[in-house]
Amino acid sequence: MAVLDKLLRVGEGKKVKALQGLVPDINAREPELHKLSDDALRAKTADFREKLDNGADLTDILIDAFAVTREAATRTIGQRHYDVQLMGGAALHYGWIAEMKTGEGKTLTSTLPMYLNGLNGKGLHVITVNDYLARRDSEWMGEILGWLGLSIGLILPDGGDSEFKRSQYACDITYGTNNEFGFDYLRDNMATTQAQKVQRGHTYAIVDEVDSILVDEARTPLIISGRIADAAKLYYKFASIVRGLTRDVDYDVDEEKRIVAPTEEGVAKVEAALGVENMYDAIQQNLVHQFQAALKAKELYKRDKDYILQHGEVKIVDEFTGRILEGRRWSEGLHQAVEAKEGVKIKEENQTLATITLQNYFRMYEKLAGMTGTAVTEAAEFASTYNLQVVPIPTHRDLLRDDQADLIYKSEDFKFEAVVDDLAERYETGQPVLVGTISVAKSEKLSRMLDKRGIAHEVLNAKQHTREAEIVTQAGRLHSITVATNMAGRGVDILLGGNPEGLAIKDLRAEGIDVESDEGRKLVSERTAKYKVETDAEGDKVRELGGLYVLGTERHDSRRIDNQLRGRSGRQGDPGESRFYLSLEDELMRLFATGAMNWVMGRALPDDIPIEARMVTKAIERAQNTVEQRNAEIRKNVLKYDEVMNEQRKVIYKRRDQILDEADLRAETLDYLEEAVDSTVATFCVSDADDEWDIEGLHAEISAFWPTELTEDELADVDSTEDLQVLLLEQATAYYESREQELGVETMRQIERQVMLNIIDQHWREHLLEMDYLEEGINLRAMGQKDPLVEWQREGFEMFGLMMDSIAQDFVKYVMHVQVVVEDQPGANAVTDMALSGPDDPSSSGNSMADAARAQAAAEGSEAPATAEDEVVNTPVVKSDWDKTPRNAPCPCGSGKKFKQCHGS
Repeated sequence: MAVLDKLLRVGEGKKVKALQGLVPDINAREPELHKLSDDALRAKTADFREKLDNGADLTDILIDAFAVTREAATRTIGQRHYDVQLMGGAALHYGWIAEMKTGEGKTLTSTLPMYLNGLNGKGLHVITVNDYLARRDSEWMGEILGWLGLSIGLILPDGGDSEFKRSQYACDITYGTNNEFGFDYLRDNMATTQAQKVQRGHTYAIVDEVDSILVDEARTPLIISGRIADAAKLYYKFASIVRGLTRDVDYDVDEEKRIVAPTEEGVAKVEAALGVENMYDAIQQNLVHQFQAALKAKELYKRDKDYILQHGEVKIVDEFTGRILEGRRWSEGLHQAVEAKEGVKIKEENQTLATITLQNYFRMYEKLAGMTGTAVTEAAEFASTYNLQVVPIPTHRDLLRDDQADLIYKSEDFKFEAVVDDLAERYETGQPVLVGTISVAKSEKLSRMLDKRGIAHEVLNAKQHTREAEIVTQAGRLHSITVATNMAGRGVDILLGGNPEGLAIKDLRAEGIDVESDEGRKLVSERTAKYKVETDAEGDKVRELGGLYVLGTERHDSRRIDNQLRGRSGRQGDPGESRFYLSLEDELMRLFATGAMNWVMGRALPDDIPIEARMVTKAIERAQNTVEQRNAEIRKNVLKYDEVMNEQRKVIYKRRDQILDEADLRAETLDYLEEAVDSTVATFCVSDADDEWDIEGLHAEISAFWPTELTEDELADVDSTEDLQVLLLEQATAYYESREQELGVETMRQIERQVMLNIIDQHWREHLLEMDYLEEGINLRAMGQKDPLVEWQREGFEMFGLMMDSIAQDFVKYVMHVQVVVEDQPGANAVTDMALSGPDDPSSSGNSMADAARAQAAAEGSEAPATAEDEVVNTPVVKSDWDKTPRNAPCPCGSGKKFKQCHGS
């Protein structure tokens, strides 16, 4: 790994020098731009767009565009970009990851490439880690960009109907969270009309806190699902059963690998409790799945660490940020098992209707860039997964923070006692302290200990996340102690002495004043100026005391999270200090640093005397590296398995787009008819020998495709299979053409598009369910000396081919049997108001993709797409440009058919 890191960093110095080389040219434009009037400066936007229209490249106007953005920022929000921020902005434009330390102004930096790339009108997406930052940044940085004439959009979970969302995506720059962009993409590919789609492509994305979004959250795919049968009673039953089972007797637990395996004794007890002879019988397979889920919920998912209970619901806590993951649930029945364990109401299980991993979603962008304070440790993964290079940007001022060596105690209790003693001492002197914990439970334990000592403090965890901005902004005041569960993606700097604007807003809100009104903004400005004198003086005192002291109560699994905590101190040349307090009972030490732990245990020292040993610190770093590699493998595995689904997803979504774009399916329908005839004859008439023909079966199968007028005797009188194929195809084509003439060409095209769309959605939904089941048990193939991934790829391809064949066959059946009922409504369009019916009509099936999209949208407060019953969908078959494929070779789409009979027709 170290060698790979070095290879990835080759040329890093050259990149930094190239970025530095841009700065003098941008600075040289400043005097000239400073003399321009506001109108003249804003007019530059039109000039730039004209140059782009005339063939100029974005990089050609980078120097001027960056200079204009800096001048606009100075005039609008009173902040001038530093030279290092110009470098960071250029790195983002070139599609790199800019690693900028906390407090270096990443948010302001991003306005430079946003303005430049927003000029082409193709749409730029700015991805943040939460809704608060998306809204804040769109308003704050939007003031600069809007002043220059660019339009700013904002996508939120409760962001209105599809028309409103479409208008937000139509803006030059659109802010939102990674989940919302991903879910909108999935919903767009469940839409039943082109008008219901909201996104307009994936040209360029800037990802804030890129390591958090593209690495930490990439282990969990985005899923849109619909409800299936209620299994709540069984979950409660298993929760009750496993409560009585004994660890290491009835089941074994491997915490490191997060595996729980039942023993024979445990299985026997469960079977007795359920009253079944063998729960592993095929018919009882669901019992095995729920038993495993109940055991995992009992042993691996801990309250106030992995989740909290809030308003009678189990809410997942993000292990990286300490926030609640609203709307997120563990899959494969785990969430229901945890709900049963806690005795709260169980929500119904869901069936996957659309899914994509974050890796594959973000790899769709033509250009991708990111910014964070901690990316170098994950440089290898960024390069291999996203083809992103990490470029460390120098700090504006030298880093003065003093990072102290770790202190290790034998027990957690003595560690926390030492932490409280240290905090009490700092509190007396007045030095502000930011305390980092790794879980809600630990933060509350420390809070109770501080309360006993009478030490005033604030707690910032998943239960207080609504007040986080207010708490964080004032964490740098004298005598301030803030206990937080991780600091990733807080989006707020800790200013020494306090944030004057935050104090002003807090006061005015307490007085009942609307700070968003014109009068309120004026009062905020006046009160901020008053507080600034106070906070500046207080800040000087804090600097004399050593600046902000960061105290970590435990090492996180990831070095990046520790670095993010440390990075809150020593911003912009301020003094600072950091130290971690550890114990041998910490989870990371207990599971991974066993050698160091044994070494410390052998030392004849009192429990309350800490050990400060470089060997132990090195062992902890190795343990963190072990966990990071394990998590990287999990993400890599998720991506490997999704690669199969991604290729299939591309085919299905491209096919849907063709239909929504009003493709003409006539030629394709005739091809499908020919295939149906050929395969049917080959199935029921093996050779030209009459005694090998199953005439009865042939007639029944043909009748399922279209209402044939041929009798069994007429079919038996045909001399050869070739003549039989010609006869049947002629009759099928004649019947199809007669229907087309009867209904009208345009109506027939609309029927074909609507039927095809419904059939694709129905089969794709079933295919996803089958693939879920396949993935659930595929790892068992390893017991038969087979590679589970290879088996997944092979069977997934076969299943997809069968699905494509089924789509073609069902399409023929529905199109040839469908009945059109024109409702007699004054002024109504006959085509729009027609109702389709046929054998097992897919448009009438419950839980359709459209139904699910509508339910999903309704749950999020947005307008639901109409179903097939509401309107007819128009859509096209645009021939694929796969010129290199021989006509008799298998079609690249994976249908299993010859290219000439599929996309090559």
